[in-house]
Amino acid sequence: MNLHDLVSQVIIDSQGAADVLMTPDSSLRAFLPELVICVTVLALLLVRLFRVGRHIDMFWIALAGSIAALYFAAPWDHLGAMLSADQAASPAAVTRMEIFSGMLVYDTFSVFVRSALFLFLILFVIFTRLSGIPDHEDSPDIYTLVLGATLGMRLMATANHLLMVFMSVEMASVPSYVLAGILKGRRQASEAALKYSIYGAGAAGVMLYGISLVAGILNTAHLPTIAIELADKFSVGVPAGELMVLALGALLISVGLAFKLSAVPFHFWCPDVFEGATAEVNAFLSVASKAAALALLVRVAVGMGAIAPAGFAPGERWAKTHQAAPATEQTAALFNIADEPVQAAAAPAKPSAMQALLPVRTFTAKLIAFFAIITCTFGNLAAYGQTNIKRMLAYSTIAHAGYMMMPVAAVVAMAGIDNAGAARGIAGLAIYIAVYLFMNLGAFAVVAFLRNAMRSEEIADYAGLVRRCPLTVVCFSIILFSLVGLPPLSGFIGKFAVFAPLVDGWRAVEGAGQPGFYLLLLLIVGGINTAISLFYYLRVVKVMTIDDEPADRPPLVYSDVSLAGAYLWLITLPTAGLIVAWDWLSEMADAAARNLIS
Repeated sequence: MNLHDLVSQVIIDSQGAADVLMTPDSSLRAFLPELVICVTVLALLLVRLFRVGRHIDMFWIALAGSIAALYFAAPWDHLGAMLSADQAASPAAVTRMEIFSGMLVYDTFSVFVRSALFLFLILFVIFTRLSGIPDHEDSPDIYTLVLGATLGMRLMATANHLLMVFMSVEMASVPSYVLAGILKGRRQASEAALKYSIYGAGAAGVMLYGISLVAGILNTAHLPTIAIELADKFSVGVPAGELMVLALGALLISVGLAFKLSAVPFHFWCPDVFEGATAEVNAFLSVASKAAALALLVRVAVGMGAIAPAGFAPGERWAKTHQAAPATEQTAALFNIADEPVQAAAAPAKPSAMQALLPVRTFTAKLIAFFAIITCTFGNLAAYGQTNIKRMLAYSTIAHAGYMMMPVAAVVAMAGIDNAGAARGIAGLAIYIAVYLFMNLGAFAVVAFLRNAMRSEEIADYAGLVRRCPLTVVCFSIILFSLVGLPPLSGFIGKFAVFAPLVDGWRAVEGAGQPGFYLLLLLIVGGINTAISLFYYLRVVKVMTIDDEPADRPPLVYSDVSLAGAYLWLITLPTAGLIVAWDWLSEMADAAARNLIS
């Protein structure tokens, strides 16, 4: 391919057509919500440079940018089109399209995760305004960091290349290090930021070394091509030396993913960072970072263990509709040495290729299951003895990371055996992400509002709060019971959605003549841990409702009837009432799970 052809391909890939600014199926159009976030960050920085910025509330810029990003993400159009009877005829229907030369992938799963992140961003920006952190002086810096980290998390959800995996993790992590220590003059916050950055740097280096091993052996870092290369190698037999290097590379890559998920044993940073950082930052790390890390785990685990389904190239649909010349065939990433086009490589998978990848999927599923078991068990046991509410919720976050990894293990195990069951497992994870968004944001909102009122974050100081702010206590109790997974709250829907694929996976794997006991063990461990979690969540409710008020507690300056109280009810409403009408969420999750496995 000469230089002229390469430039033409890049133009068509970005714009969709050489003579059109931006077609609906171009890389730029698919990336438009992220471009809106970039423009918002630029606006925040420019306003900060001039004196006029002193008189402009950065909250409104951040909120407007977040709303605009969600508008252009348009999940109601893209996911709704997938539910229509004639998907192919709908121009809004998203199947699978590799954008920017294969570095990112645009499909229904990316639309769902991106929309969840942008919805959380809107609610988070409003939350920070009500809680008072950041103040007017620090708001440009904090909102810039939050939006920048969200952009990195969005790239994590669409990464289609190992280099993009590393870059997106770093884009999400580096702003988070600064956010953890954003409170100036507070020693605990500085310590939290230092620990977070040290652990993050170590995990990033280990992951990058694992990426270099895998890419060096397979001669590519493009995830769909990696699956093809692995299938070719395993179909003829992999030399022992190469197999050892591939296994070591996969383990090292899992270190970086486990760090972002705060999975045991790479969780050490999480409790200390959550205690030292503000509740607002904790909410951001607990919800947005976890959702993006889980999406990235799905991308890497499924991308390496299954042949990618066929999709369409940027501009291909537009060219057919407007009777233009066909768009240039979509090829692998620019850094991929292989010359085969992805469209040809991602054609309907040969049964032999999926069968050849069985050892890869088995290794990956058991590795994820191992992390899930020790993560949820340790998180729940460690949370039981905590006296600080933020440390308790940190260990709760660790435990929920373990729950959310469980369906990923089942999905990988079912790929190639029961693809419909694998899709249901991904849909279950999507449901849990949506439910978890409201539960954890609501929990940290309560912590932040009570911190402002009491100047304390100790559980013992919550004693007797039901007599002072009963509506807030009711909201917090509903959220805590939902985190346990008790019916009829939305947490029960989430737990059921992530546990059901374990049963489906066990049946499918055992029916295919393969050992699937580890999936049944996951279900048992998940049920036991759910019962364990009841004790430490219930302890907080007991302190707030039954214990007597401490005599030395300063006067509580807080009112349920306020904007903060209204916000809590707004966040709690989906947690309490989603079970009444959750068909819409279930349908959206089902649409999001399509086109991940051929």
